Amino acid sequence: MVRKLVSIFTILGVLFLFSASFAAHKYVGEKKCKMCHKLEKYGNQQEVWENSLHSKAFETLGTAKAKEAAKKLGIDDPQKSEKCLRCHVAGYDAPAEEKAATYSMEEGVSCEACHGPGSDYKKMKVMKDKDAAIAAGLIMPKEKTCKKCHTPEGNEFYKEFNYEKFWAKIAHPLPKK
Repeated sequence: MVRKLVSIFTILGVLFLFSASFAAHKYVGEKKCKMCHKLEKYGNQQEVWENSLHSKAFETLGTAKAKEAAKKLGIDDPQKSEKCLRCHVAGYDAPAEEKAATYSMEEGVSCEACHGPGSDYKKMKVMKDKDAAIAAGLIMPKEKTCKKCHTPEGNEFYKEFNYEKFWAKIAHPLPKK
């Protein structure tokens, strides 16, 4: 009997560890990123985001201009439409189990829209090693990352997307040591 219990618990433990290694990264929200990225020694990247249009992407959907454009597309409320939210909210399309309790749609296009869900790379120990952070889900965005949303399809407000020009507006490098 004891052997059977030990075997069962061993199998359950192995299954748990195996499944945990394939668990999806979770969206944790910009407040988790802000804890470190608001500091000058890390380039105050939070301030760059706060002063960008990305930080206001969800809020923008509530404007009269957005509502008027949405009506033309048959959308009653752009702040509730998948067509709009998929690009105006980081992680919108992710299943609920991939969103931590700290996740908030109202943050708009936050850090995780470009860098991927941060649950596994947000720790300082991981972030100090770029390769470890990438292995834990950190994405180093490229032009194709931006073009997932910056595309003319279904976007009445589309402006020609020039990657170098727009990247310069949101660049937030770490300071040189």
